[in-house]
Amino acid sequence: MIGSIDEHFVVEVSAWADNSAPSGSPLRSSRTGLSADDLLAYFDAQIESRHLDFAARELQKRGEGFYTIGSAGHESNAAVARALRPTDPALLHYRSGGFYAARAAQVPGSTPIRDVLLGMAASIDDPISGGRHKVFGNRQLNIIPQTSTIASHLPRAVGVAFAIERAVAMGIEPAWPADSVVVCSFGDASANHSTATGAINSAGYCGHRHVPMPILFVCEDNGIGISTKTPAGWMEGILSRFPGVDYLYADGSDPEAAVHTAKVAADKVRATRRPAILHLKTMRFMGHAGSDAELGYRTRTEILRDYLQDPILHTALYLLEHGVLDASEILARYESMRDTVMSEADRIANSPQRLASAADVARPIAFGNPALATRRADASVPDRGALLGGRLPEDAGPQTLAQSINAALADVLASRPESIVFGEDVAVKGGVYGLTRGLRKKFGATRVFDTLLDEQTILGTALGAAVTGLLPIAEIQYLAYLHNAEDQLRGEAATLRFFSNGQYQNGMVVRVAGLAYQKGFGGHFHNDNSLAVLRDIPGLILAVPSHPADAPAMLRTCIALAKNEGRVCIFLEPIALYHTRDLHLGGDNEWTADYVPEAGAVSLNLGQTKAYGDGGDQLIVTYGNGLPMSLRAARALAQQGIDCTVLDLRWLAPLPVAELLDHARGFDHVLVADETRSSGGVSEAIITALVEHGYIGSIRRVTSQDCFVPLGPAADQVLLSEQQIVRAGAESMAGDPHRRALNLTEV
Repeated sequence: MIGSIDEHFVVEVSAWADNSAPSGSPLRSSRTGLSADDLLAYFDAQIESRHLDFAARELQKRGEGFYTIGSAGHESNAAVARALRPTDPALLHYRSGGFYAARAAQVPGSTPIRDVLLGMAASIDDPISGGRHKVFGNRQLNIIPQTSTIASHLPRAVGVAFAIERAVAMGIEPAWPADSVVVCSFGDASANHSTATGAINSAGYCGHRHVPMPILFVCEDNGIGISTKTPAGWMEGILSRFPGVDYLYADGSDPEAAVHTAKVAADKVRATRRPAILHLKTMRFMGHAGSDAELGYRTRTEILRDYLQDPILHTALYLLEHGVLDASEILARYESMRDTVMSEADRIANSPQRLASAADVARPIAFGNPALATRRADASVPDRGALLGGRLPEDAGPQTLAQSINAALADVLASRPESIVFGEDVAVKGGVYGLTRGLRKKFGATRVFDTLLDEQTILGTALGAAVTGLLPIAEIQYLAYLHNAEDQLRGEAATLRFFSNGQYQNGMVVRVAGLAYQKGFGGHFHNDNSLAVLRDIPGLILAVPSHPADAPAMLRTCIALAKNEGRVCIFLEPIALYHTRDLHLGGDNEWTADYVPEAGAVSLNLGQTKAYGDGGDQLIVTYGNGLPMSLRAARALAQQGIDCTVLDLRWLAPLPVAELLDHARGFDHVLVADETRSSGGVSEAIITALVEHGYIGSIRRVTSQDCFVPLGPAADQVLLSEQQIVRAGAESMAGDPHRRALNLTEV
């Protein structure tokens, strides 16, 4: 039987009793310059974290605790907290309990023991998540809560470091002091993830280009990822190779080295504004989590050998050797912390209060009113004409979808000094399709800039900029490219409000060029027609503008929701409609519109649809490229004696169910024209909403095929066509006894 790490510590320290130094002897010289008080504070943070891990297992046994991934063996990360200021933003690994305890000790009035235990117990009194998840987070401590997704927080951390410096350059006061250092901790197994590699690479890219990037990455290397061992020398090899990133190593079992190296690393980043990696050697005790049977993949000898490297044991020995405490005093301090932690655990276990309804759980991400009104920015920009180059877009005549979005972006940049526009090729080139053309010249490279080619970095920059106080408008060049980084939306962007109980928000707008119908050009990667991955993210807003008359108002709505409500908004732009001018006949200009600046615009609400026509026979529900196709189909059906109204949903998440039902109730026939796929497409949700809310008329749908979009003319074989919409509309009406018989060969 292997004794516990707790028993091992007590036995080892007890054996020192005959060799203890006299209590109160002065701390001998050390390169760290540590005082006795400093060393005791470091030790207290370590043992606090350790006893919280023990308490987690005890609460689990009682059925009152629900999280047992602990920090045992990682307590040397307390040295990192003590090397930093409590105002430095921190994004922490889930084993950074020592850091949390040490950071809290720097802020008067903090209650770290209670905070962590409430999180483990999923209590509504948990000060960060309100009972939704156990995370290391605390607004008072400037610790931004993170999910457990492997390394997913690193791109955001890079974004925060970038945004602090960028905000200062823009004259915007950041959420943290201008000379802050961002700290981001992660495990050695996570370091192999592409997200970690991409984030550190992007930080190094900035360092190489002398772009300020004050971030300290801390790799807490315990040598094992659940059951998979990290090969000797591997972490040093990969972490020390990034150009533009300084590398430092410390053994966490050596308290003097850990404290000294952490201080050197933090001071260097603060002074140089360059990124650095602290490779901190740690141990892992008590398995991966409470459910982990460690003896299933490690030998007894291995586990006991690791006990000898216990960082708390080595800090205790340092205390003894430097005459700060004798063995009995070390044990007394250790046991006193146990009593303090377990007393608090008993109080929490005896009076648990947990989220009691679905509404309570979802409250931080719920939409209070589906028709939430846009809160306008100050539309009066005194120097708007000068900022826009002397030529106002409303004076330029009818505009295409691309032109209207470009004009709206310019007005947002003019009216909101905290806004920034960035992505691949958006600056000098002005975007692949010209959507950001001229913005860099008007507003400068500080606010309109190119990123490296990495979607995780783009979204991470947006995430970091948003929590720092900027208003990010990021561009993803094509919808298919978003899938490389979609977890930045799902695991980080959308969850921040949830895991922080609304205390932290990352309001942002992500412009995505997407959908198909580019006459076969580019194949799948330029014609992706799958929206399912976006529509099932709770709390995310998905807007799809189709007509240039609507796009500016919809973009302003997203901007307002991001700024005022902290919402994550995806503004999905149909590529095929960017430069379209005509609807029915060449030269009709029906797919253009005069630009209306914000000062004269009608507020457009989230969930507000738009109806075209007043036909009473059939309602065609659609969006995106489906709108012009459905309008043309409606004209063809009118020639068959079928009068249709076309409803543009405009908002696909949350689906505008109320307005959909209001329109549908006036029709006996509803046809859904959905350019996404049959399986997982938008039409499934539309039809479900109609049925669930008691619509009793006939419902049909036409969709694209369950297939990737091929290159060239073959794309027409799998995409929804106008002819299919016409045929489905006619077939639907053919069964109506109030209608004349239709000759379907005509369509």
